[in-house]
Amino acid sequence: MGLLDIFKQKDSVPEKATTCEKTDSGANMVKEIREEILKKTAIPYMKLQLTDTKPGLFDSKVGGIGYVPRDAKIPEDSEGTQLRLLAQLGCAEISLEDFPHQGLLQFWILNDDVSGLNFDDNTLQDTFRVLYFKEPDQTVTEKEVCEKMAASSDEEDLFPVRGCYGLTFSAGMDTISSSDYRFENCIKRLVRQDYPEEAESLLENIDDFMDENGKDWGGGHKIGGYPGFTQWDPRGEGDSHNVLLFQLDSDCHNSQDRVLWGDCGIGNFFINRENLKNCDFRDVIYNWDCY
Repeated sequence: MGLLDIFKQKDSVPEKATTCEKTDSGANMVKEIREEILKKTAIPYMKLQLTDTKPGLFDSKVGGIGYVPRDAKIPEDSEGTQLRLLAQLGCAEISLEDFPHQGLLQFWILNDDVSGLNFDDNTLQDTFRVLYFKEPDQTVTEKEVCEKMAASSDEEDLFPVRGCYGLTFSAGMDTISSSDYRFENCIKRLVRQDYPEEAESLLENIDDFMDENGKDWGGGHKIGGYPGFTQWDPRGEGDSHNVLLFQLDSDCHNSQDRVLWGDCGIGNFFINRENLKNCDFRDVIYNWDCY
């Protein structure tokens, strides 16, 4: 090794040390600004909580018996198999802008081994249905609805809801979830906007902006806000279904499964905001996934 080679080797050491120091300081700065950046993504949502009350026919609920107009049948798929009520929301309890504030919003799915999920077209309302009744007929009785229900089969019950539960609503603010397809672009935009000089260093590893304990993954029962997934967001750039209409997570209480999507999964429905404003629920994405 010549003298020139020795000097070259020495010069390379400080350069590496400087790079590592920069990376470490960038990661430390991310921890300091992470909450500040995430707060800028906050949007209103309603957190839902399951209760052990016995909801009536017109009440908000998960599972159980849903309102059906006197002159209507229980929703069916194209083969004539009845769907089951996943959830019913009393819209008077929803305070979010653009959502209906009266009537009932219902989510029905097929009770089969994939809970009505269509892998080829997740908007085709055949094995799932989203229905809205602005002015339900309050004279309809639960007995009348039960008389329309087909006799249950002896097949294994794979429905994700185990029983029937009431719902409570509470308003809050939700920050973008790390499983939302918009997460990376949103974080990059905000960091470059607020920290233009340090941006490239801060964004060397986008995972640094995710919560170490996974608290920002977007789970829970909710209306509006940001979704959660155990696999990936079925939407992508350019998808017009930009509002989380409803999300129902797996829910275990006192060692009993109240809701279970496959292996501790999560289910969600998405709609375009303009359609939501117009109470047009014909074009909705239905998705669920699990570990």
